[in-house]
Amino acid sequence: MGPPGAGKTTVGKIISCKLGLPFIDIDDDILEKTWNMTVADKLSEIGGEKFIEEEGKVLLHFSANESVVSLTGSNPMHTAGMQRVKQGGIVVYLDVNTEDIIQRLSKMKVTRIVGQGPGVSMREILRYRQQFYEKWYDTRVLCGAGETVDEMVEKVLKALQRYQDSESETFVSTRSNLLDKDGSDTDPKFFSDVVIEGLAPDGGLYVPRSGLLKLTPGEWLRMVDMSFPERSQVLLENCIHPADIPASELNQMLNKAYADNFACPRIAPVRHLKRNQYVQELFHGPTASFKDLALQLMPQLFAYCLPQTCNYLVLVATSGDTGSAVLNGFNNLNEVERQRIAVLAFFPEEGVSPIQKLQMTSFKEGNVKAIGIKSDFDYCQNVIKQMFCNSKLTGYLAVEYGTVLSTANSINWARLLPQVVYHSSAYLDLVRQGVIAFGDPIDVCIPTGNFGNMLSAVYAKRMGIPIRKFICASNQNNVLTDFIRTGEYDLRNRQLSLSNSPAIDILKSSNLERYIFHISDGDWQLVRELFSQLDREQYFKIPNALLERIRTDCLAGWCSEEECLSAIRHVHSATGYILDTHTAVAKVVADRLQDRTCPVVISSTAHHAKFAPAVLQALKFQDATGSPLDQLSLLSSLGSQPPMHAALLKSLRGSEKQKHKVCVANFDSLSDEVENVIQDSFLKAY
Repeated sequence: MGPPGAGKTTVGKIISCKLGLPFIDIDDDILEKTWNMTVADKLSEIGGEKFIEEEGKVLLHFSANESVVSLTGSNPMHTAGMQRVKQGGIVVYLDVNTEDIIQRLSKMKVTRIVGQGPGVSMREILRYRQQFYEKWYDTRVLCGAGETVDEMVEKVLKALQRYQDSESETFVSTRSNLLDKDGSDTDPKFFSDVVIEGLAPDGGLYVPRSGLLKLTPGEWLRMVDMSFPERSQVLLENCIHPADIPASELNQMLNKAYADNFACPRIAPVRHLKRNQYVQELFHGPTASFKDLALQLMPQLFAYCLPQTCNYLVLVATSGDTGSAVLNGFNNLNEVERQRIAVLAFFPEEGVSPIQKLQMTSFKEGNVKAIGIKSDFDYCQNVIKQMFCNSKLTGYLAVEYGTVLSTANSINWARLLPQVVYHSSAYLDLVRQGVIAFGDPIDVCIPTGNFGNMLSAVYAKRMGIPIRKFICASNQNNVLTDFIRTGEYDLRNRQLSLSNSPAIDILKSSNLERYIFHISDGDWQLVRELFSQLDREQYFKIPNALLERIRTDCLAGWCSEEECLSAIRHVHSATGYILDTHTAVAKVVADRLQDRTCPVVISSTAHHAKFAPAVLQALKFQDATGSPLDQLSLLSSLGSQPPMHAALLKSLRGSEKQKHKVCVANFDSLSDEVENVIQDSFLKAY
């Protein structure tokens, strides 16, 4: 299936020979024989609308077994006919570069295309038809500009093989092998399994056994002019097997995830800051942080993969931004889905900004709730891991309430995966803007706490984005900086310090485990040993060979509170642009470590309004002690860029005086809260 001029017939004939199957061309072998006239004559006789209907009627009576069939370019415009086709086979979409198609059609001088006529350009026809092709395909073959027929054939064969081999794309834990002696999986885990489970039973994190598919430069270049949802579709199709989530379902999810809930239609735009520095604005979603890019999609993935046999409670530890993004994302599910899914977020009571706290505690109805904990983020994250690994608790909840625990932190693969898209998209935007040509290197500088954002950039590189250096930026909680410089992860005698950049006030970085697994070539025994030692002794040291690999990839630095505030002030003075505190941390580190020989993309992970007191302090406002809404009003009065975040402002109105629950840092007490949420969510009458 594909547009006229895509090469369907030529490619189909070669594939039929290679597979030893009959070839059927719908135009020549079916339509013309049924009508006893040429397709061009039929189109001329009855016109385009009636032609599609007549063509569809023929398709409804068409059947073929073990054949390669070339559909017409207009077949996908007939719903009933395509439903019949999909029942009988695998629909492969030849997604060919528009310029290649137009060149071919001009040489062929084709006159039998529905919609063709005076004043109608072929480009318009192709653009209109794209929606129909995207609706019906089972697997897509994305063709780079100028690809040969032989290259297209090989891609189709690989796509068919992947589609039919749903057992091949499994996941493993970072801490165990899970293979029999013959090399087969003892308990294969697929995407739909790891989305629901979140954490592996052995305490490790799930990763794809065979890694992620690498795209060709031609395929990347095809995405340069695509929208963010379109780029997401292409990339995630390569990471999620259609047996887990069909392309049509994924398309619907993406169109819902990245729509008018984002303030900027480009979703994650890249803007020039100064010199060779660019910021990728990741804060245009409904809760004003980069977490929205994953958490407007992840709840839909979760709900789709959910077994019908039980209820699920999603536990989340947050240092500020994840909480409101998770609560918002799951709250947007439909009523039926919300009846089976509840969310409980734990946040450090004194470790988030006032506005972050108001965002989370404003969710008072339905199955989503946030609780403050009298401890730090590391405790919140650790207690959730303890609950997952406590068979007495999980067994009790399963038997008593028919409820299973899951997580939406970046330890869940489905939380991490969508973040790969925006790092890839940043590079493609620089290509589209003419800043670089595809293949030129860039650096990325990311404010880093739990290492998930950094790791997703690593995955983007593994898929083919030419990232030269990953620059890890920390505040004074600089355990990652020390680790990347020395190879020692040392939590002994290290206390968490509260800062103006609370989202990276983290000492125990969960996703570092995945990174070490990858750079050690999947040495799960080493990973298990290191992180078991970290749990026992609060310390581990990696072998020197691994440290050298890390240093090849990464640079790391940290910035003080004073440097952070100074960066906000100086950037605003020079450019009129206001950085949030986390982006300012990254800016300071990029200034210090990046050599300016290539562009550097700084991840702007939150809107500055979420950290209004610190930003106002940085900008030397004398009276910044009012309510959060007063503080946002002061920031708005500056008329600076980026403009005030409307959705954030709306969410805060009316929530300033609301009370919320605060708990002591005790496993049993928090387990009771888990049970209370389950009772409130799943034992009520609907």
